[in-house]
Amino acid sequence: MIISEQIFPRVVALICTSNKEGRPNVMTASFLMPVSFEPKILAVSISPKRYSFENLKEIPEFTLNLLTKEMKEIAEICGSFSGKKFDKFKMAKLEIEKSKRVLPPVIKNCPISLECKVLEMKEFGDHFLIVGEVLEEWIRKEKFDPLLHKTGEIYMVAKNLK
Repeated sequence: MIISEQIFPRVVALICTSNKEGRPNVMTASFLMPVSFEPKILAVSISPKRYSFENLKEIPEFTLNLLTKEMKEIAEICGSFSGKKFDKFKMAKLEIEKSKRVLPPVIKNCPISLECKVLEMKEFGDHFLIVGEVLEEWIRKEKFDPLLHKTGEIYMVAKNLK
């Protein structure tokens, strides 16, 4: 049994990073959480095997871009290929825009994008916890149905409860 499968479905986001040459990469992530309201701090967990992790060591900045329920195919594309070999932005038909305060781009297709600078990277088991301060928020749509990930190829959609 996978423990994360039993505990909760998780919000799915695209994490954009850039290498020292300025070349952006995008990966799918669902191990993320808020840490602080003020200042706004969040955390994302990334395997050191990922190309995005290499980029974070070079340029300690990232953008977090939330996905809607309609963006499942985008999540699968960006989570299934390495940015070292493939242009996932092109494959997933993502529209990028220059960030205001960090090097990695934001994704226009997403309802919410957060520009973050890395405060800390700490190893826990087979992943690193990347703690980032939110420097800029892009709110394109306040209400949307987020894409949730349970495990493997199983995704879910949240329904609003009253």
